[in-house]
Amino acid sequence: MTDKGNIRNEEDYVGEIKGGLRPTMRLVVMGIVHKQPKSMVVLVACPSKGEGDEEIEGDVGLELKVNFSEKAVLRNARLSGKWGALETALSFFPFAPGEPFKMEIVCEHQQFRILVDGQPLCGFTHRLTQLASLTALRVHGDLQLTKVA
Repeated sequence: MTDKGNIRNEEDYVGEIKGGLRPTMRLVVMGIVHKQPKSMVVLVACPSKGEGDEEIEGDVGLELKVNFSEKAVLRNARLSGKWGALETALSFFPFAPGEPFKMEIVCEHQQFRILVDGQPLCGFTHRLTQLASLTALRVHGDLQLTKVA
């Protein structure tokens, strides 16, 4: 039995970064923001370990969490099960309800550089040094994906 009024059509995509992340690589996420969005998250991570309920969350090299009500893009990383300091500084908020976007995550030697619609949004210094262990890209939240590359 489903209540059509409560169904949130959230996207949940998990893809593999073949061979792991390395400097000069560029991840592209394109989509359309829902008309009444709350949040969306892009994770660049190590795959989870274990099976079923015993699943152990892997390290996260970059978590980008877009909060529409606060017009914020929060950045963080998780190493050995512990989240680090949250980074929030932004020059502008590039996302609008119902509008398409193109997010690029460029892996450089010292940091991730995040661009939206070709405009530099922010950087995030690498906290996880083993970039090649980052083999999973996950996108979920209030958006309709049109392309992931």
